[in-house]
Amino acid sequence: MPAYTPPLADFTFLVKDWLKIDELYQSLGLDEFDADLALEVIEQGGRFATDVVAPLNREGDEQGCKLNNGQVVTPDGFAAAYQSYVENGWNAMLGDIEYGGQGLPYSMAVPVHEMLNSASLSWRLTSMLTESAVLAVTKHASDELKAIYLEKLVSGEWTGTMNLTEPQAGSDLSLLATKAEPNDDGSYCITGSKIFITAGDHDWTDNIIHMVLARLPDAPPGVKGISLFLVPKFLVNEAGEPGERNAAVPSALEKKMGIKASPTCVMNFDGAKGWLVGEPHCGLACMFTMMNDARFQVGLEGLGAAEASFQGALTYARERLQSRAPQGVQQPEAKADAIVYQPDIARMLLTQKALTEGNRALAMLYAKYMDIAHNSSGDAHDNAEGVLQFLTPICKAFMTDAGLETTSLGIQVFGGHGYIREWGMEQLMRDVRIAMLYEGTNGIQSLDLIGRKLTRDRGDLLGLTRTAFAELTDKMTDLKTKAEAAELLEQWYQTSLEVKGYSAVEAAGGACDYLAYSGYCLLGVLWYSMADAAATADNPVVAAGKQKTRDFYVQRILPRAQAHKSALQQSAETLLAPQGGEYDYL
Repeated sequence: MPAYTPPLADFTFLVKDWLKIDELYQSLGLDEFDADLALEVIEQGGRFATDVVAPLNREGDEQGCKLNNGQVVTPDGFAAAYQSYVENGWNAMLGDIEYGGQGLPYSMAVPVHEMLNSASLSWRLTSMLTESAVLAVTKHASDELKAIYLEKLVSGEWTGTMNLTEPQAGSDLSLLATKAEPNDDGSYCITGSKIFITAGDHDWTDNIIHMVLARLPDAPPGVKGISLFLVPKFLVNEAGEPGERNAAVPSALEKKMGIKASPTCVMNFDGAKGWLVGEPHCGLACMFTMMNDARFQVGLEGLGAAEASFQGALTYARERLQSRAPQGVQQPEAKADAIVYQPDIARMLLTQKALTEGNRALAMLYAKYMDIAHNSSGDAHDNAEGVLQFLTPICKAFMTDAGLETTSLGIQVFGGHGYIREWGMEQLMRDVRIAMLYEGTNGIQSLDLIGRKLTRDRGDLLGLTRTAFAELTDKMTDLKTKAEAAELLEQWYQTSLEVKGYSAVEAAGGACDYLAYSGYCLLGVLWYSMADAAATADNPVVAAGKQKTRDFYVQRILPRAQAHKSALQQSAETLLAPQGGEYDYL
């Protein structure tokens, strides 16, 4: 496996020089936090990722998970690493202090989550979904349920899952068939089958708390008839400990292309006992509390894999000697030059760097607005929430698309060695491929962006996002690049207004191109902003790297945005079957 090193220099630049985190914390009244503490948390999180989690990644992929007599067994070392994670308080970073959490800002936790994804996507998944379950219980569950479950979910003593998908109901949850019958004691009897359930069962903890979508007997049809239920693996006794086994069991493990060390279960609920979370028939809204968090977290999976692949490719390119560079001999003392001096290798490495560091800036900007939303009220809260809503599908889809592209480039840099398992590069590509599929495929994210977020509240979310990025351009000091960044942002905004008027069919036909167009344009603004901030940064290597990579992005990657814009503006007719006919020409 390629050795992973936490990108601490980049995080230092983003936290201190770009986001100016001290100013953000002071404006939010977070006086107990500052940049130095944030960087200490990030450094310690990086150490855990590299020392504890990363060494498990290769062997976890080789071993996979096993289902023995209704109990999932995860690869060697995975459970022990999780116990260390919990004991050292990492699971509780974002939890409510009232329930034993640390209440850290998101801008401290997001870098740690990225680094855990770089270390092992499979390992990170279980704690990721537990954090999402914590949000749903915190926001929607009764005080009684919170008292029983929330503290142990926050600490990580118990883990959480998200149970949506059924064999006949994937992206279309209106087809969901799992039933919930009321019991005399106020609980419900849950019956049905769910598929693709991440960490549906494992050997990490002594209880697993399933968040399950199901229908009550009087439920109206469609998505308006779905309710959310909390269903524990073991029923909790009066002492607050796991007691009787509930009728929620894994019947199979999915055999997958990647993330083989993550237990993806088929779950059977055969009259399992559960409790209603939120109001009846409002389960989808409750579940979206989990899903929106998970969608951003899945974006971080793309980012984490991209960083790991870039590091592996860069190290290899600096060491691998092949031929002489076309611009002249670079290492006269050696028999050949390192391939890093080949322009095409440099193109691939710079593409990896530009997409990875650009998406890291996007993730940290998202974290900033999560901090604002979490620590503000009134217009400040509402405006931050609007920016987050607009950016969520972009973060999920664009960042995971970039994850696949960068891991593919990483294999290419290695040449034939990249295709061989022992080097670890192909595992990164296999693992990250799922990120484009779960928590709503990237096509679904594109439809959400163009069909909902772009038009919601008369386009207010679009306007709020424009304002958020304009704040970055307004702070730039170099007048030439400031003008270029502002023009790029305005072009994106005007094109978005044009797209806002599309018909439903034209919008569906152009959805993926609009999301990609938005991603490339907004990353362009971020690169202009970072390069400007880097001019006065303390680290001269980071400063030079940001400015050089900004130039590469603008000249070599940003032109992709215009190709997507051109496709976006074409008629959907070429995508449609003849009226009343079939796609017989396919």
